[in-house]
Amino acid sequence: MNADAFPASPTRIDLAAEGIALVASRGEAAQAAAAMLRRRYLFADEQNARILVALGGDGFMLHTLHQMLDGGEARPVFGINRGTIGFLMNEWRLDNLGARIASAKAVNVLPLTMRAETIHGDEWTHAAINEVSLLRETRQAAKIEVIVNGRVVLPEVVSDGVLVATPAGSTAYNFSAGGPILPLSAPLLALTPIAPFRPRRWSGAILTDDASVCFRVHEPADRLVAAVADQFEVRDVSLVEVSLDRSRPLTLLFDPDHALDERIAAEQFAT
Repeated sequence: MNADAFPASPTRIDLAAEGIALVASRGEAAQAAAAMLRRRYLFADEQNARILVALGGDGFMLHTLHQMLDGGEARPVFGINRGTIGFLMNEWRLDNLGARIASAKAVNVLPLTMRAETIHGDEWTHAAINEVSLLRETRQAAKIEVIVNGRVVLPEVVSDGVLVATPAGSTAYNFSAGGPILPLSAPLLALTPIAPFRPRRWSGAILTDDASVCFRVHEPADRLVAAVADQFEVRDVSLVEVSLDRSRPLTLLFDPDHALDERIAAEQFAT
């Protein structure tokens, strides 16, 4: 779509006065849409904004949220899909952006915190909005001990890996791995194995969101395992701890007829 087809309005609609800023991914579709929006609306500077409009796909939404978790001020984000799937985004429309934001439904999500120790003696801490995954790095299956609230619940899972997902992330990798879809408002976490070999009948568990989950990798120097918090990867881990971080809530804004909690509920009946 050609941005020149939408010439700048002589009097752009002022969203800057409402503290609304625009950020966009580097994708061609997102950049073209950003140009159209800037011709129609006047936006605030990103640093001084109270609300962000994010143009792109789910990956860019996660990137935007992680930037706030990594040191920026947490502000509500109204995502507009100019990517691929756009599960966390609203539908692309040029008109009535201010009115859409004013009537949007706010959905709060809480991130996970991953603390990982490696066989080399390094320690990493990172946030995850969707899930924390442990994944084998080599052809050998991973052997992982699972500890919940200080109690060993599985002495050893032999598999490609295992993950912990939030309700917001339960429809992503977790669902592809056979895990349950969790209602967004449910105070729950999904614990899901990835291609389990042993125990064969273990399909995962649903935990309360105050649970502390610890994964201890068996034979970590021989059966190398990586830990991934959304897109952040730590290789050669020996121990990984995962818990919900209630101190850093994030807010997503959705059109009332396209809210995330309703979309997650609808996914349970998708065929």
